Amino acid sequence: MISFRDFALRRGERLLLSNVDLALHAGWRVGVIGRNGTGKSSLFAAIQGEVEADRGDIDVPNRVRIASVAQETPALPDPALDFVLSGDIQVHKAVVAEREAVEREDWEAVAEAHHRLEELGGYDATARAGKLLHGLGFSPDTHERAVKEFSGGWRVRLNLARALMMPSDLLLLDEPTNHLDLDAVLWLEQWLLKYPGTLLMISHDREFLDGVSTHTLHLHEGKAKLYVGDYTAFERQRAEHLRQQQIAFEKEQVERAHLQSFIDRFKAKASKAKQAQSRMKRLAKLAGTEAVRAERSLHIDFPEPAKLPHALLRLVEADCGYGNHKVLDNASFIMEAGDRVALLGPNGAGKSTLVKTLVGEIPLLAGERSGHPDLRIGYFAQHTVESLQEGRSPIDHLGDIAPGVATQQLRDFLGKWNFPGDRAFESVDGFSGGERARLALALIAWRKPNVLLLDEPTNHLDLDMREALAEALSDFDGAIVLVSHDRHLIGLVCDTFVRVADGVAQPFDGDLDAYAVWLRTREDSSEGKKAKAAPAAAAASAPAAGKPGKKVNPVKLAEAEKRVAELESKLHTLDMDLADPTKYAGGGDNASELARQRETVAAELEKAEAAWMAMYDGA
Repeated sequence: MISFRDFALRRGERLLLSNVDLALHAGWRVGVIGRNGTGKSSLFAAIQGEVEADRGDIDVPNRVRIASVAQETPALPDPALDFVLSGDIQVHKAVVAEREAVEREDWEAVAEAHHRLEELGGYDATARAGKLLHGLGFSPDTHERAVKEFSGGWRVRLNLARALMMPSDLLLLDEPTNHLDLDAVLWLEQWLLKYPGTLLMISHDREFLDGVSTHTLHLHEGKAKLYVGDYTAFERQRAEHLRQQQIAFEKEQVERAHLQSFIDRFKAKASKAKQAQSRMKRLAKLAGTEAVRAERSLHIDFPEPAKLPHALLRLVEADCGYGNHKVLDNASFIMEAGDRVALLGPNGAGKSTLVKTLVGEIPLLAGERSGHPDLRIGYFAQHTVESLQEGRSPIDHLGDIAPGVATQQLRDFLGKWNFPGDRAFESVDGFSGGERARLALALIAWRKPNVLLLDEPTNHLDLDMREALAEALSDFDGAIVLVSHDRHLIGLVCDTFVRVADGVAQPFDGDLDAYAVWLRTREDSSEGKKAKAAPAAAAASAPAAGKPGKKVNPVKLAEAEKRVAELESKLHTLDMDLADPTKYAGGGDNASELARQRETVAAELEKAEAAWMAMYDGA
């Protein structure tokens, strides 16, 4: 259990958090949310002992093993697989010892290393490291590539894989979905659901938070409040809390006005002095409930295109790729005004290649690309943010593409993208990743495009900016092609899906849930990787995998489902009790008993889920 008692945290002169009193229990998966600058990353640093509390205490058990993702990756010559394997320090030491002993032909040392690896369960460690790399999008032929040969984004993935490889009781993940594609996000979500320890994760991806978190820790205006449930549950609870707070404030204001009116009328009258004095005491004791202050919502927009022809851009029987390497075969793609297309597909299948071909950034290997004479493309690539020039301000960047435009007009435009006042003149050197991404989108919007080609535009954007972007894209009159790992954004913006896989781009009739099912059931065949559409739901009478013809007993299946549901409900009730501060009165004995009960129920649930799933596996 991690506990905070009257905890306060300061960075420089700024007080980030104060008066924090809460407890986080073993096995919880906690989504840590809040606007940029509220202290989320600083809180992680405090948990790891990297910064000291300004006041109060934070208690982390001494023997808790903490894993987190390193911020930097040195340019190492080590193979990617070895780098990930080194996350399990003890296993890695034993593997190295074994190698060195073999080289020395010291067979006694080899035997000792073998024994040590057996004790640590190390013989499957290489396989586990390989699965982590595969899940995060690394193809098998890259596992032996040196770390220094990977780009920055791929090194972030290597750091994440190494952190997941570490044996840990507490896992801290700060924006783990940045630099991941949708397939890797879906895989990571499933991996985290099976993680047995305590998880704290900072994320601006609401679908990811909904899929993983059991609790939500909201940092806001220097306070930290714990909610039971995922992000959607948090939104509901917070909205109700704010509603009740506003009702209480309005009721209190009416009472204040009534008391003050009586005091003003009768405080000078001797016959009413006692009553006036009593009301003055009552007035002083009122709680002082604050009015609900509406947070300033961020609003952005893409200006109406100067011209919007119906047929904008098309590819006809196009072979797409680089040099002699063909990535996509015979791709045909038509874009018309109002189209909202999301590109789905495994990592490396060619989504970015297709986007670059549509932009005209890479030439066709065969086929035809044609665009309307009034076509104007707005292109956001993953490297767009990196192209911003150090030492220059937002207004400098905008002035480069808008020569001769009055400075005030440029300032007004940047203000709409949340670069108000002097912020427009500050160097981008000190901007966060989210601010840089927002500026890059603003520069695209200035050009008034009629086609938006967006390749992972939400990296580093916070929840408010993502919502604002979704609204702006929904109102955009032109055509959109979107590649994103943010399922919420895709769901709000896109109504058409194209699946890019196995060298072809073709329409996909299902929704994002159906795509996730397709991804999980994708098989390798002798002819290469072939997409096989899975049924929308496994029927109870379907043959079980691995045992052709065997059917699931519907009665037993229903009983197993009921048992899982009962245990999930019981676990949820225990989590709510553990989040209740009143349970810690009288020395915490009650809370200890609840924690023991939760551990028992969690173990029972794991067994029940395994039994339930085994029915589909033919067990």
